[in-house]
Amino acid sequence: MKFHVLTLFPEIPRAFFESSIMAKAVEKEIIAYDLVNIRDFAFDKHKTCDDSPYGGGAGMLMLPEPLDRALESVKAYKKRVIYVTPSGKPFTQKLARELSKEEELVFICGRYEGIDQRIIDAWVDDEVSIGDYVLSSGEVAATVMIDAIYRLIEGVISSESLEEESFSTGLLEYPQYTRPEVYKGMKVPEVLLSGHHENIQKWRLERQLAKTLAYRPDLIDEARRTGELSLEAEKMIETITGQVSKVCPRKHPRYRGKEK
Repeated sequence: MKFHVLTLFPEIPRAFFESSIMAKAVEKEIIAYDLVNIRDFAFDKHKTCDDSPYGGGAGMLMLPEPLDRALESVKAYKKRVIYVTPSGKPFTQKLARELSKEEELVFICGRYEGIDQRIIDAWVDDEVSIGDYVLSSGEVAATVMIDAIYRLIEGVISSESLEEESFSTGLLEYPQYTRPEVYKGMKVPEVLLSGHHENIQKWRLERQLAKTLAYRPDLIDEARRTGELSLEAEKMIETITGQVSKVCPRKHPRYRGKEK
C-alpha cells in the first residue's frame, strides 16, 4: 500500500514513517509513502497557503488553489481521498480494515480553520474524525489513522497478534503480564502460571468482558445485537454483574440446535 500525505508540515509525519515497525514495513516494500508539501504548489514567492474566510469569522482557511494542484500532482482522482476533520464520521477499527484493502490512500492534513469546501466537494471521498475533540494539527490525526491502517496489511504484524487485540472480537483486550512474577507486591494471576490453556482462555474472556462492561458497555450491546457473544460469555456477564442477562439463552444464536 502507498500513503500520500498532503501537508504544510511534512516533517511531522516523516518521523513516523522513518521509525519502528513502519520503517521496517517500508524497508520490506510492504508500505510506500509520499509526503507532499502543499507549499510547493503555492503561486506567490511567500508560498502563501491561507486566507481569511468569506463571511467573516475567526481564523484563516487553507486556499483551494495550492491544495488542488497538490492533489493533481498525486493523481488523486484515481485514488481514495481522505480529509481528516473533527466534523467527519468517526474513525473505527471497522473503517481501518476497510481502508487497509485499498492500494493507495491520499490524506489531506488540514490546518487553521480547515480547507475550502470546494476542495471537499471536488476531491474528498471520506471526511473522517478520530474523536470528539479539536487538534491544531491535521498531521497528527492523519498519522493516527495511518498507524491503525498499515498494521492490518499482511506482512506488517503477525495475524495471531491482531486476532486478540481490542475491537478484533468486539470486546476490549484482556490484561497482560510478563516477568517478574511478583512486582512491588503485585502478583501475576495464578491461572496464567498454570499452563492450563482452557482455564487461561476462560480467564481472559472473563477479563475482557469485565473491562468492556466497565469502559465500553456499548460494545457489549453491539455484540449481542450481532450475535457475537457466546452462551459462555453471557453466563460470565451474569456472574460479573450479579444480574440476569437480558438475553434469553434459548433465543441466542449459539443455542440453536441444542434444545433437548
